[in-house]
Amino acid sequence: MIYKIFPAILFLLFSFTTSKPSLPETKTTKTVLYAKTMTNSIDAKIEMVYNSLHSNEFGLPKLESFTEALKGFYLLKEKGLVQKDILTLIDFSLSSSTKRLWVIDLTTNTILYNSLVAHGRNTGEDFASSFSNAAESYKSSLGFYSTGEIYNGKHGMSLKLDGLEKGINDNARNRGVVMHAAEYVSNSFVKNNHRLGRSQGCPAVPVELSKDIINSIKNKSCFFIYHPSRSFKLASELVS
Repeated sequence: MIYKIFPAILFLLFSFTTSKPSLPETKTTKTVLYAKTMTNSIDAKIEMVYNSLHSNEFGLPKLESFTEALKGFYLLKEKGLVQKDILTLIDFSLSSSTKRLWVIDLTTNTILYNSLVAHGRNTGEDFASSFSNAAESYKSSLGFYSTGEIYNGKHGMSLKLDGLEKGINDNARNRGVVMHAAEYVSNSFVKNNHRLGRSQGCPAVPVELSKDIINSIKNKSCFFIYHPSRSFKLASELVS
């Protein structure tokens, strides 16, 4: 499993990029050069994982979103905040009419599912553009989550999500942001409305796939919602 090779390298990189000591210029220069070298090395290894993905005839995620997702997975796995070698990636830079959710088994580098997924009704029409951590906002929240437990709610089998980033998504459980099935997440809805249906902030998925996806990612797997408006900053914003 490739993720075991370099979690320590990630911590060194994050410590260099997030700390702000007062250093002589020569040391600062060396630190910046070293951080750039480590970043290039990590990005190269992530690209290697990306290029080795078994697609199962699904479309691949974009390298940019996959890179951020995998960086976060390595860090969260090292900290014990996620336990399974399963990564769920949602790319909200894409149209809601496209399959923008991926579930990836990182043990075998295999894409298990590639699915439609909804964003919140106040997050945007076809494209997601506005995000919130606030209750009653009816907006999606970006960032890294740890998947929680299954329960039966008004949408049937549903999966609780625990936001791991302070001020970004840490209100998810209190807001009731969960993964659940929805009839409005379907190709027929897209055909009739030229976009996917929208939720109250939950990453809702198609009815026919919901149980399989939920059972695959439940109980402490890594769940990441990406948008290019926010770059990778996980190291300094983790919920303790």
